[in-house]
Amino acid sequence: MNATYLVHSRPEILLACLGMALLMYGVFKGDRSFRTVSWIAVLGLVAAGCVLSAVSGPRALAFGSQFVLDGFALFMKWLVLIGSALAIVMSLAFNERERMARFEYPILILFATVGMLMMISANDLMSLYVGLELQSLSLYVIAAFNRDSTRSTEAGLKYFVLGALSSGMLLYGASLVYGFAGTTNFTALAALLDGSDGKAPGLGLLVGLVFVIAGLAFKISAVPFHMWTPDVYEGAPTPVTAFFAAAPKIAAMALTVRVLVGPFGELVHQWQQIVIFVSIASMILGALAAIWQTNIKRLLAYSSIGHVGFALVGLAAGTEAGVQGVAIYMAIYLVMNVGTFCCVLCMRQYGRAVEGIEDLAGLSKTQPMLALALAIFMFSMAGIPPLAGFFAKLYVFLAAVDAKLYGLAVIGLLTSVVAAFYYLRIIKLMYFDDAKESFERPVPGEIGVILVGSSLFILLFFAYPAPIIAGASAAAKVLFPG
Repeated sequence: MNATYLVHSRPEILLACLGMALLMYGVFKGDRSFRTVSWIAVLGLVAAGCVLSAVSGPRALAFGSQFVLDGFALFMKWLVLIGSALAIVMSLAFNERERMARFEYPILILFATVGMLMMISANDLMSLYVGLELQSLSLYVIAAFNRDSTRSTEAGLKYFVLGALSSGMLLYGASLVYGFAGTTNFTALAALLDGSDGKAPGLGLLVGLVFVIAGLAFKISAVPFHMWTPDVYEGAPTPVTAFFAAAPKIAAMALTVRVLVGPFGELVHQWQQIVIFVSIASMILGALAAIWQTNIKRLLAYSSIGHVGFALVGLAAGTEAGVQGVAIYMAIYLVMNVGTFCCVLCMRQYGRAVEGIEDLAGLSKTQPMLALALAIFMFSMAGIPPLAGFFAKLYVFLAAVDAKLYGLAVIGLLTSVVAAFYYLRIIKLMYFDDAKESFERPVPGEIGVILVGSSLFILLFFAYPAPIIAGASAAAKVLFPG
């Protein structure tokens, strides 16, 4: 193997080797090594990000053109690494309180992250599937990590069964694509479908593409493949839910963008119809189904489905501006979700975690700073200016308007207004209802730091958005070299 191939995959190799080394360390030290393993894993994720920035440059292919490293991969991989690192830090106090402080937890997140990085750099349907399954196998275990909880075990089982179904659909679609195109490589597919030979793509190839999209839609929990999301979000331990809502969703969205815009970019008018339908269905379900929820984690599950719908508005545009909007949306979505789940992790009364939305009543009177942080995140998710969430939606809607998808943009605006109801209801509970039992104090130190940082990002994004916008623009340009 050419040694230069290894240069472009150094972050993945680093995390894989670190995961195996920590696994051996944990075996000998036992569960008392939980904090040590966790912090080493966090440092490893940061180091992988630094290595990623050092090895990135012009678009480079490796491993027989199955692996690609470019500006799009650089931006999305950084988001995944940040999300995974924050998920480990957020879990420290919770896992220790709930007697889940086992050293395997951060190691599973490391291996899931390796799979996510491979997904983002996939340049072939085979490498796509390998990365997807490496991520999924780790996530199945993490979902059921609390072995003493029936709900957690049920969440892991549901995720496993439905995940296996989606993997089967994706593999069937990949086999159809290979059968009718004769290749699974993205570069070769793009050259085959560029229309230079004057031939229209065959029906079998389009059917294969539909199955591939269905498999990817499950991973981003888009309607109608969302059915696992509320149950898994509610049943899994809260730090696991926070992880599911952040890094894996960003990786799956990045993979979806790369697959549709890259090898199948010339078929935009075929897949655009599917993406528009999935986007509209996700936005409507996310806006309406969350209204009647009483559990905060189920509400956030439906909220995440709605946010996926908004992000898909940018993809539906099929333009460089649309992909830039998706990248910006996922960056802001990461911060909003991490901050919100930090607040959920602070919901504890009498030594037990509470998840009822009604338990937030009067929070501003008992813990005003926590209430303020949660209010910032709820306003941002609702898209209220000048918070970061407003700009996330602005960029995808502008891309849709530029692509003349006026109906999609209008539906997005209307569902955003409807969704604002349940976000504002939480704020109303915290500030205008009578106080119930106060949550436990103090807020764990790691959670407090993340809360302050994410709140400031959401509040001050409008003052200096250049790094995110410039990074997203550079990422989008890679996929539209013409």
